[in-house]
Amino acid sequence: MTDKWMKWAAAAAVVLLLAGGATKAFKARQAKQAQAAEAAAALRLPTVFELSAQDVVQVRTRTLVQGVGVSGTLRATQTATLKAKVAGELQGLQVREGDAVQAGQTLARIDTTEYQARVQQADQQARAAEAQVAIAQRQLGNNQALVNQGFISKTALDTSLANLDAAQASHRAALAALDIARKSLADTVVRSPIAGQVASRLVQNGERVGVDARLLEVVNLDTLELEAAVPPAAAALLRMGQSAQLKVEGLPQTLSARVARISPSAQAASRSVLVYLTLPASPGLRQGLFAQGEVWVGEQTGLALPASSVRNDKPMPYVQQLAPGEPGAPARITHVPVKVLAQGVDKAALSGSDTGTAPEPMVITESVAENSMITSVRAGFIQENTLIQPPTAPSATRP
Repeated sequence: MTDKWMKWAAAAAVVLLLAGGATKAFKARQAKQAQAAEAAAALRLPTVFELSAQDVVQVRTRTLVQGVGVSGTLRATQTATLKAKVAGELQGLQVREGDAVQAGQTLARIDTTEYQARVQQADQQARAAEAQVAIAQRQLGNNQALVNQGFISKTALDTSLANLDAAQASHRAALAALDIARKSLADTVVRSPIAGQVASRLVQNGERVGVDARLLEVVNLDTLELEAAVPPAAAALLRMGQSAQLKVEGLPQTLSARVARISPSAQAASRSVLVYLTLPASPGLRQGLFAQGEVWVGEQTGLALPASSVRNDKPMPYVQQLAPGEPGAPARITHVPVKVLAQGVDKAALSGSDTGTAPEPMVITESVAENSMITSVRAGFIQENTLIQPPTAPSATRP
């Protein structure tokens, strides 16, 4: 009897274990089904993208300063190429590229042996001519006395006078030759005509150089200028004294410049007009650097937005505007075609910027309402009708 009850108890235990396992499996299956239902419901909901404050800009009325683009190479307004004025062996050249020199400073010499001998020769010839003048004057005086006493004819007196004139002419020619010899001797000294720095050294000591041989180039970097060729239509907007901002290669900051000169004639080949902009001295500026920038020529006020926000991957330019939805609902992206009326930079940003960076280009358009929000270039392309969660603080003050 006891064995029979033990068998029944074991069977009951097995049944209970099987029932508990089935219950757990059923509950796990129900949980998975609930999770799958939640995922399916989430897939049926529209996706809402969230933008940061830097991804959105606000359209506002601004005054834009319009500019004319210029580019070219920087050149020093004061440059000098030192050439040999006489031929000879170069001596005493000590300066090299980058050395500072002063106006009138002696930089080198040409061997003076030959030129000193020429000065001595010309001096002796002048002395000899002077002695001939003295002899002719004495002879004229003697003949004058003899003519007065009637011992010689007047013809002999005229001959003496002609001899004196010839001697005086020879003396003057000898003095002129002496001046030329002295100038040649003075030209053996090579002096810098301007203060500045040596840009290039083209010869070495001991070389024999000819007349007009290039020796050194000196530049003064106190004032540089940009020579830019602009189209005739843009040149008509330029005036002397207009301000500009230039970006020079290699320098992180922008530099202020001013229109100094405008060529009165156009280039024969390109019909462009040369414009010259002056820049003050600034660390890092060098002759030959490339620069580009804008000359500010006018102002225009209107609804402005960043030029980078205007997209051109469709037949017509457009912006990605955030169209607000119902209260509490996300906004929706709409592609609004725009017509650019003017370009420039924000006047407030131009006058208030002290960082040395160029203000962001802006455009004026009438297609977008004031205070509307559009996406910036950082947001990239967003499909039309995409739901967007606008940032709590849009970049309303972005220039």
